[in-house]
Amino acid sequence: MLRAKHKTGLVFFPAFDWAISPTHPEREERLLYTQDQVMEEGLLDIENIIEFKPDLVTLDDIQRVHFCVPDVWSVTTESHFISAGGAKKIGMAVLDGRVDNGFALVRPPGHHAMRIVHGARGFCNINIEAVMIEFLREAYDINRVAIIDTDCHHGDGTQDIYWHDKDTLFVSIHQDGRTLYPGSGFPDEQGGPNAIGTTVNIPLPPNTSEQGFLYTMKHVVMPILDDFKPDLVINSAGQDNHFSDPITNMNFSAQGYADLTKMLKADIAVLEGGYAIEGALPYVNLGIILAMAGIDYGQVREPDYDPDKIRQTTQVTRAIEKIGELVLSYWRQRKPARERILNQNEFFERKRNVFYDTDGITESQYEKIRVCPDCSGALKIDSSSDRGNRVLAVHIPRKACQTCMDLGHRWYESADGNTFDLVLLQDRPGNKYLKSDSKQRKE
Repeated sequence: MLRAKHKTGLVFFPAFDWAISPTHPEREERLLYTQDQVMEEGLLDIENIIEFKPDLVTLDDIQRVHFCVPDVWSVTTESHFISAGGAKKIGMAVLDGRVDNGFALVRPPGHHAMRIVHGARGFCNINIEAVMIEFLREAYDINRVAIIDTDCHHGDGTQDIYWHDKDTLFVSIHQDGRTLYPGSGFPDEQGGPNAIGTTVNIPLPPNTSEQGFLYTMKHVVMPILDDFKPDLVINSAGQDNHFSDPITNMNFSAQGYADLTKMLKADIAVLEGGYAIEGALPYVNLGIILAMAGIDYGQVREPDYDPDKIRQTTQVTRAIEKIGELVLSYWRQRKPARERILNQNEFFERKRNVFYDTDGITESQYEKIRVCPDCSGALKIDSSSDRGNRVLAVHIPRKACQTCMDLGHRWYESADGNTFDLVLLQDRPGNKYLKSDSKQRKE
């Protein structure tokens, strides 16, 4: 009987009752073909490859990460609770020592869901990786976490959630935002004033092949990971970099994904995008599973794989090398950059507009954070959407100093009931989520 070198856990959740439309790329068939491939190849008969059934996350799990407007039930379905629950189940299995690593093959995806949620963006309602990570931090002795997002689209939601968190390294390798949704993820996006450098964006040119991806992993991502020294490594494992994907312009292959997985050695992988439902996902997922389990994946090939057709040009290679040099230069300068900011202002402010392309919602945000030498800083966000909801969302970070804890509570308690429809407080040190509406405030 074949025995895997690494004990690897798997969770499958195709979400039979959830699809944007019957013909939309994000539908249940995305995982059904993979599930069939895994069964046909007999992977679950291999010793040390173990299937787990997903659980549901709780309301507290979601509110630990998100401010959902007007509430969690308005922006989620049961499938979102189960998808995030599948990631949570794998995370628990890894940290309980039941498996060495694990892969949550679940949908709906999550990496475009930001801290504030008025609806769906990029097919995402809640950020399933962030919900999993913050549960694991609450339940286990986990502090420093690295998220390596290999989806073809910039993981702007995960970036937003961890923008101010110096204990979370977020690395996104994606197709250049000038050529693909969501139009962000450039190297100078390095994190908020208290966390400069812990957001790392690596935009690659269209038609990057496995040569470019693996070069970037070896020469850029792995040295940064070695410097950061995380307690836990998460692969936000989108597969829409594949050469056959219908909505992107990259040239990665199943073999390349398996090689990347072997190099990264992530503790947990969570499926994100990937929309070549028959021609890519079954083969890419098979390669990832075999690589995580330490089993030879040399025979994994897509039916239409031709390395000559997807080989990257010299021009693309040079562009990738220049991007890598720029990203590493930012990484090396992160500490002096943060020191400069700490000496400038007590508060940092930014304004931005967020478009929810899936639900057609436009949100305006005004954000204010305390620039703090001791923690990630008290944060408040004044958010309003064109659907009529205006909220004040206050976040007190997980390891907040006393000054930031006091400030966060003052912001929440002094909010004007005539101005905001809802006032929300995420008190991470107190493990509390508080909510009051305009009527309660006026009373």
